[in-house]
Amino acid sequence: MPIELPKETSERLQASIRRYLLEQWDQDIGDLKARLLVDFVLKEIGPSLYNLGVGDAQTRIAEMVSELDAVCHEPEMRY
Repeated sequence: MPIELPKETSERLQASIRRYLLEQWDQDIGDLKARLLVDFVLKEIGPSLYNLGVGDAQTRIAEMVSELDAVCHEPEMRY
């Protein structure tokens, strides 16, 4: 499943990459190279990060489900 970003988010990432490369490596790249780099990162690294996020969400949901009995339990027939 390809990761697609809203245009505004992609543009902010491109600007961030351009700024980072300029400040850290003294490399001034253009918009096209920044966009290609964002696309590469999304295709190559994005799935790993996405899978980690899904795994974290699954773990948290499992914890919440296991706590349901303690949190949502009401004693029955008190008389």
